Amino acid sequence: MLHEKIFNIQTPQDFKTVALAVFNFQYENVNVYRQFCEALKVDPKKITTIAEIPFLPIQFFKSHTINAEGYNEDTIFTSSGTTASVTSKHYVANTKLYEESFNKAFKKQYGNPTEYTILALLPSYLEREGSSLIYMVDSLIKQSENEHSGFYLDDMDALIEKLTLLEAKGQKTILLGVSYALLDLIETQSFQLKNTIVMETGGMKGRRKEMIKEELHAVLQQGFGVSEIHSEYGMTELLSQAYSTGNGIFTCPPWMKILTRDTEDPFTYVDGKTGGINVIDLANLYSCGFIATQDLGKLHKNNSFEVLGRFDDSDIRGCNLMVL
Repeated sequence: MLHEKIFNIQTPQDFKTVALAVFNFQYENVNVYRQFCEALKVDPKKITTIAEIPFLPIQFFKSHTINAEGYNEDTIFTSSGTTASVTSKHYVANTKLYEESFNKAFKKQYGNPTEYTILALLPSYLEREGSSLIYMVDSLIKQSENEHSGFYLDDMDALIEKLTLLEAKGQKTILLGVSYALLDLIETQSFQLKNTIVMETGGMKGRRKEMIKEELHAVLQQGFGVSEIHSEYGMTELLSQAYSTGNGIFTCPPWMKILTRDTEDPFTYVDGKTGGINVIDLANLYSCGFIATQDLGKLHKNNSFEVLGRFDDSDIRGCNLMVL
């Protein structure tokens, strides 16, 4: 089964083989994607490399229903946005596939959730329905099987008390927060954390002025007393996440790959310089696994990458990262 092959990728050749298989499956079964390919006059029989696969602009998730024929959705994930903006909708045909994706990616990067207390400071996500991030973090919190794990909405005092307690106990902890809320926390109290990983998900959600990532991380490092700030790169339209353990450099799980397109020519790829981020997420088996995002980034060796901002004309929403 294609589902099983996605999570058994071990080599670049494995990735290419499965990616081409996913492309052909989606060309045959995802109407919107097939129409997009046909508009580009793409003959699927002539697609033999990853670079030749068409990438669907991410805006299509706002304007179209993107799902494979015959696969009804288990759930619909929606992006955040202002009341005036149109949100993205990701029709997820198999939530078990999403769970397998985020669990394997987390364990590959951080180990078993049972090793940690997981604290989530995600007020803007908790205040709405349909967040894929909340779905993932809720599952990780439950898997941690730790009485101290949980979500925090606006009660900074309770979170400060919890972090202080866990530090005193020497308990390994992950504090995952949206950027503006983490800034709110360290303005209430500064810390010297020795056992806690601080991870930001990006975005100010209109609550604060956007900051470049280096500035944000410098402020958070000082406020939390840590040497590195971790980051999570994910979005409503993806079922996989890339993680950064510091310096803003992200790594992908084996079934996810980043390409960077020329900012002036979407069909030309660039290496080692700023370009638009194209994501291959093979876990998106029943929607679209080939997405041209509105993020700007730079590709490094070993499929690592950094995110540098967003295209000027794109709206600020969801898991966006710092605007330059």
